[in-house]
Amino acid sequence: MASKAGDDPDSLMSLCSVFCLKNLRRTMCFSGEQKRLQLRPDVFLPGEICDRLVNEYMDLLHTDSDFEPQDGFFQLFSDPRSTRLTRLQLREDLVRDRDLEAIGKQDLMELHLTCCNRLTARSLRTLCSFKHSLRSLSVFGCSSIFFRKSGAPLAYDEEDEEDLQRHTVDLDFSFQGFNRLRLLNLGGLRAELDVETLLAPLPALTSLDLSSVHLPRPAFLTQWSERLASLVLYNVELTEELIHTLLQMSRLRHLDISRENQRTSKFKMTRKTLSSIVQSLVDLVSLDISGHIMLDNCTVPALEDVVGRPSIEPCKSSIYPFQELKRPLQFLGLYNTTLCNVTHIPVTGSKNEDQILNAIEAYTEQRPELAHRAINQLFDIARIQHCSQLLRALQLVITALKTHKYDKSIQVTGSAALFYLTNTEYRSDQSVRLRRQVIQVVLNGMEHYQEVTVQRNCCLTLCNFSIPEELEFQYHRVNLLLLKILEPVRQDESIQRIAVHLCNALVCQVDNDHKEAVGKMGFVKTMLNLIQKKLQDRMCDQVMEFSWSALWNITDETPDNCQMFLECNGMNLFLDCLKEFPDKQELHRNMLGLLGNVAEVKALRPQLLTKQFITVFSELLDSKADGIEVSYNACGVLSHIMFDGPEVWTMEEPRRTHVMDKMWAAIQSWDVSSRRNINYRSFEPILRLLPQSSAPVSQHWATWALYNLVSVYPGKYCPLLIKEGGVCLCAYQLK
Repeated sequence: MASKAGDDPDSLMSLCSVFCLKNLRRTMCFSGEQKRLQLRPDVFLPGEICDRLVNEYMDLLHTDSDFEPQDGFFQLFSDPRSTRLTRLQLREDLVRDRDLEAIGKQDLMELHLTCCNRLTARSLRTLCSFKHSLRSLSVFGCSSIFFRKSGAPLAYDEEDEEDLQRHTVDLDFSFQGFNRLRLLNLGGLRAELDVETLLAPLPALTSLDLSSVHLPRPAFLTQWSERLASLVLYNVELTEELIHTLLQMSRLRHLDISRENQRTSKFKMTRKTLSSIVQSLVDLVSLDISGHIMLDNCTVPALEDVVGRPSIEPCKSSIYPFQELKRPLQFLGLYNTTLCNVTHIPVTGSKNEDQILNAIEAYTEQRPELAHRAINQLFDIARIQHCSQLLRALQLVITALKTHKYDKSIQVTGSAALFYLTNTEYRSDQSVRLRRQVIQVVLNGMEHYQEVTVQRNCCLTLCNFSIPEELEFQYHRVNLLLLKILEPVRQDESIQRIAVHLCNALVCQVDNDHKEAVGKMGFVKTMLNLIQKKLQDRMCDQVMEFSWSALWNITDETPDNCQMFLECNGMNLFLDCLKEFPDKQELHRNMLGLLGNVAEVKALRPQLLTKQFITVFSELLDSKADGIEVSYNACGVLSHIMFDGPEVWTMEEPRRTHVMDKMWAAIQSWDVSSRRNINYRSFEPILRLLPQSSAPVSQHWATWALYNLVSVYPGKYCPLLIKEGGVCLCAYQLK
């Protein structure tokens, strides 16, 4: 059988790493003094495993809501004699100064810190402990790391770090002695810092990223003209002086001078400038000029453009300056420029699916503002056209949503794209594993954003899955999130409708343990609150009907949930709904189905045995609503009450015999070949009414129900009747 998209299993290394991280005290650690986490003395871990554990730990913190930060986790890797760290990728506010200090004795070769805004000048001192081994360093978006509180020492109390303000540049730090450092990313460095002075001690750099850094004197870059192979100047204002400097960087293989958008740029890209770059930088294999305004025409006229399949051969390029390339570029960024609308170029752009996916892949990690736009364009393709690279598209969107869990724009566009990428058109091509990844990032979005659009997109995306089967691996979590959405009684109407529909589907066709667990989360009370609100508004809509249907499902063979319904004023709401909406057949059917579940619980039946309730049930025996369903369910409720015998019937009116006569008449009026709008998972509640003599009418209702179901739906219900001993029980009653 051909494997589906995204069907590759996780590696054994990955599975074991996740298991160990979720069970640290059962695997590699123990609780030491003051219950602090400590590595077992007989555990020695090589670099590959240590790197995997730390990087996987960071990933779990961002993607698994049940995974909690472990106090002292980084301290486990403090001793290089038992653990070895070499390559780490740490991101966002989960990383503190003390975490880096804990691993200060390690010989790190690569350290990538991304948007770690809680790191301060204390961490610069830790970086110095890595200078003898560090080859690659990124402090992209770490806005506070070069600052300390005015007048404060480096060793301030970290408990007060929320109040820490960036006042003073740390003048004590220097890259002096970082002799092995070859790759450096200072993206987002604040203007208060003198980048020229900061970089002066690093003559051996081969890769430099100065995204969004102010460069008042760009000529200093020429000190690396014979060494630098990669230079990223994203969102750096281009000037003639800077262009002149770049043309001297003769060893460059990758140059990025792209911008977020055209409106903020004073510089206009010309054909002459592009030609100069191509002619001067002869080793170039990657170029990104996205977001620039093209001052003059650089493209081959449409009539001269060669018709046929796109080609990477420079001589066939649709952009004149690139025809002068000595070899094809491996990457060309033209996103948000007019140049991406031509034919013979392999690029990031917005012309077609290939270009858009290239853009998402290239810009997700450090340029969410561009990734957001590209995902929005992918959304249009999936919605209006057809996505031909489904696996790649889904994986890229999932990665973007994981990487930027706290970026609202990414969450909005990403969740919208997932809705269309997981619909029926694409479903057959997707593996279980891939669809589970989608569910997890959708739930992450629901968890962290109460914003209407994100919530609606996420709920709609969940509707594309088989419920409850595909959501069962996250059953507890998804129910909690949906109930949280439904807590505000004035929730957005569309979200409310979708969330109630999902809640109903989740408690249908699941085992009783699941139903009881959801009941304890507040499911019954939440549904009744929705019903109460709709009653106040005198509105019987889908939310009202779905809420009663959900209550019907969650009370099926679950006595605890039935009791919750009674304790939360459910019967009064039932009577109010009957009075307010006398002609709503679907509503009546759902309510009577629910009360049938309550009546099956012997301990709860006395609460139904009141004049008011019995009168209502008796009157509903004559109902023709929804075929026979309302009458049938009302008779079922009364059958269970009658089963308890005449001794429990303490009221004078209505008389028990009168109600029984009405039940006989109702049963006789039903067509035994009626097709049913009902679903039984077990016949046990019906079968228990057969062996008795105190209420023959209850026996009659049970027999009629069994005969109707097994004769109209033999394939479904005959095996169930045999399995539960119903055939023998019926035969015994005939003796």
